Amino acid sequence: MSDGEGLVIVYTGNGKGKTTAALGLSLRAIGYEHKVCMLQFIKGSWHYGEMDSSKKLGPNFELIAVGKGFVGILDDNSPREEHEKYAAEALKICREKIFSEKYDVVILDEVNYAINLGLLDVKEIIKLIKEKPEKLDLVLTGNHAKEEIIELADLVTEMKEIKHPFKSGIKAKKGIDF
Repeated sequence: MSDGEGLVIVYTGNGKGKTTAALGLSLRAIGYEHKVCMLQFIKGSWHYGEMDSSKKLGPNFELIAVGKGFVGILDDNSPREEHEKYAAEALKICREKIFSEKYDVVILDEVNYAINLGLLDVKEIIKLIKEKPEKLDLVLTGNHAKEEIIELADLVTEMKEIKHPFKSGIKAKKGIDF
């Protein structure tokens, strides 16, 4: 396990880079032979680059896509209840991974967004933060981080959008956006 007391780290804001920052932190941790588990709450049904690249990080990195996919946008035709069911299952898996004592870092990717959408109760995530093993570093990503989570965090970084190619009509780019 990692040295010292574990941190609670939050990457939030309307700019790009929250998941990317968490993946960068993962690369650094794996460099020290730390074990990392990333659970993705929202990105479940689409194919994106980290699904393939994470396999190349070998036994020190586990990626679990537990969400049903983006809620209420683009090609989402799933009933809300289905998204809620997947979010509840994701929370169950999170608890298992966090308390397994197999990992140095656990990343809850897009968890803030899932809370904001009402798929998860912020009280459940606060409980996870307060009960996590002392040495575990816990990373929470996603826009709209709740004030209660920000208060509990040791490090909070807000990504702020200044300019985005989508607003100029440029579609999401493979290897950059997904």
